[in-house]
Amino acid sequence: MVINRVGDVGLALGVFSIFVVFKTCDYSVVFSLVPHVVGITYNFLGFEVDAISAIGLLLFVGAVGKSAQIGLHTWLPDAMEGPTPVSALIHAATMVTAGVYLIIRCSPLYEYSGIALTVITVFGALTAFIAGTIGLVQNDLKKVIAYSTCSQLGYMVFACGLSNYSVSMFHLINHAYFKALLFLSAGSVIHALNDEQDMRRMGGLLQVLPYTYVMILIGSLALMGFPFLTGFYSKDVILEIAYAKYSLHGTFAHWLGVLSAGITAFYSFRLIYLTFISNPNGFKNAIQNAHDAPLPMAIPLFILCIGSLFVGYLTKDLFIGLGTPFWNNAIFIAPENLVMIDAEFIPTYIKWLPVIVSLFGAVSSMLVFHFFKNFLFEVCIKPFGRSVYIFLNRRWLFDRLQNDLIGSVILKLGYNTTYKLVDKGVIEVFGPKGLSFLTITFSKQISSLQSGLVHQYAFIMFIGVTLFMTKLLVWPLFATLIDINLYFIIMAALMFTNYFVIKLS
Repeated sequence: MVINRVGDVGLALGVFSIFVVFKTCDYSVVFSLVPHVVGITYNFLGFEVDAISAIGLLLFVGAVGKSAQIGLHTWLPDAMEGPTPVSALIHAATMVTAGVYLIIRCSPLYEYSGIALTVITVFGALTAFIAGTIGLVQNDLKKVIAYSTCSQLGYMVFACGLSNYSVSMFHLINHAYFKALLFLSAGSVIHALNDEQDMRRMGGLLQVLPYTYVMILIGSLALMGFPFLTGFYSKDVILEIAYAKYSLHGTFAHWLGVLSAGITAFYSFRLIYLTFISNPNGFKNAIQNAHDAPLPMAIPLFILCIGSLFVGYLTKDLFIGLGTPFWNNAIFIAPENLVMIDAEFIPTYIKWLPVIVSLFGAVSSMLVFHFFKNFLFEVCIKPFGRSVYIFLNRRWLFDRLQNDLIGSVILKLGYNTTYKLVDKGVIEVFGPKGLSFLTITFSKQISSLQSGLVHQYAFIMFIGVTLFMTKLLVWPLFATLIDINLYFIIMAALMFTNYFVIKLS
């Protein structure tokens, strides 16, 4: 929630900036005025910045938080503690894609800011790669799939940065099917093994859970972009478009994307091997009592499986075909950024490359974990291999950096300033332990004057009359020299001094 609040601050500043520049937040009005605002600057935090670029980058900060891009991605794997249906719905299909959808919806704005598009491309490509490398060495079944989600969101984002919003939306829709299938299949495995999530304590489940195995295999093949499955039709187009961009950031995104495709295939089949094919490593009791998905769990898996097999093939021309009227001008692409046609004429080996790399990653994963486990262990216990493994297993130390550089600083600031100085200090002095305590103490002192002795009452009356006569006769002589406001400040200071003296004593 804290990480998402960081992104929400950027989103809020972006909305405020839109209102400052356009005097409205209505989509249609803002988009129609964007060409007239190009080149206009406005003051943001004391700096004169380009209005369109600043708004685009601030909105993108919101997308980074919500769609778990690199830097604000740490919440997504931590959120996997929730039930798998929640993960399937919110963390694969709907909520995490909101940031990507925001970028797609604001395409008429982003098309006029080359800086924003470049930043989006770089962030998306880095997210796809870094999240993939982290997923290679995770041992929690759901966290592997979570980092896979993070990586696929990187693909969607850099597709937006390359001005191909319809392709990004197509991948978003396809991803919802096979990733929800993977999450629910993982839930079936976890349910069968009495809530066991560590893949190192699984194995040998192929004969026990054949239906779940088929479902998770189809989901993994669609995820890695196996030919003619749903993921193949959107993932490969994204990489083709990145190559056809013929720019530095386009080439950067293309090669990182291809590398990420191989990594995705590797950890997908690592998951399948450790869970279903390897020798059983779990508790005897858990495997003896394991059972395949019951009908209420099996039916949603079958529906998502059909989507993972056929949706990409059936809807490709509808969503991303040249000249399709489906989007009806909801998506705007500037003519100079249109590369869909160029992507049709790139070399054939570039089109085949993602498939070859994915198949190589999948086959090498099965071979390494089946025949070369001892070699893998020897590599991991060497100093360099151990360092690399720890670095990736600890998620590139992002959590450590956030906790040490940001979290601890804010915690100390909150404790020493907000809590001790403000809450326990100023608020309590003026609030429950200040004015009320002072009133009670003062009242007790006044009540002690009610002694019942006549000579004391006479003395108090004498003092009162004397002060009243002094006010009437002497005060006008000093009124020109003493400010009445100052008089009250002195009296208040004396009262607070009296309070602190009583408190300390």
